[in-house]
Amino acid sequence: QMIVAINKMDEKSTNWSQARYEEIVKETSSFVKKIGYNPEKINFVPISGWAGDNMLEKSPNLAWYKGVTLLEALDAITEPKRPTDKPLRVPLQDVYKIGGIGTVPVGRVETGILKPGMIVTFAPANLSTEVKSVEMHHVALPEAVPGDNVGFNVKNLSVKDIRRGMVAGDSKNDPPQETEFFDAQVIILNHPGQIHAGYAPVLDCHTAHIACKFTEILQKVDRRTGQATEDAPKNIKNGDAAMVRLTPSKPMC
Repeated sequence: QMIVAINKMDEKSTNWSQARYEEIVKETSSFVKKIGYNPEKINFVPISGWAGDNMLEKSPNLAWYKGVTLLEALDAITEPKRPTDKPLRVPLQDVYKIGGIGTVPVGRVETGILKPGMIVTFAPANLSTEVKSVEMHHVALPEAVPGDNVGFNVKNLSVKDIRRGMVAGDSKNDPPQETEFFDAQVIILNHPGQIHAGYAPVLDCHTAHIACKFTEILQKVDRRTGQATEDAPKNIKNGDAAMVRLTPSKPMC
């Protein structure tokens, strides 16, 4: 499911122009098509975040636009099932030291349930400790579920022990572990020349920011279906989608 919000329609050089909106829709449509979406099923919503036009209500400045507002587009999204039954995973966005409370890691619960009293393990450092409390927007929670951005107070760990990019999990239920390598589907949107095994870009994987080496290009795949089209290609280039084996240069989970 995707919504494309076209912002800054109030900007002086644009001045609510329908022609500029249509130009951006055309450009963006070819981009989303490349990665396997059907532009005809996507709402392209012109807005002004600064002035609030077409965010909650229709705007007289965009009288030519007959589609939905951004709020209506969001309301039409089918809510995904929250993966509460999977093992707990909380990638850390930051870690704070709060006077009178102690060390508070912050992150979004991706899977599982986080509760006070749990023993959590932080990977790849492999440190375990008890969760004293869980808070969201300064309100204590009995539990946090997938999608919740929370801070949780932990015992006996300093801000030097844990950091952004680590992942917290339940020490008693499939805790996160350091990975030696992992397989990923990649789509090459814009890259000069060809990519061979040995190429080592910096990846943003959840909140980790680590250089990972393409140790092996396993197969080229069809972007839309994921079906293999060629095994063990020598290289990949712009427009290709592929399954590749990646090896992190530093501990990562």
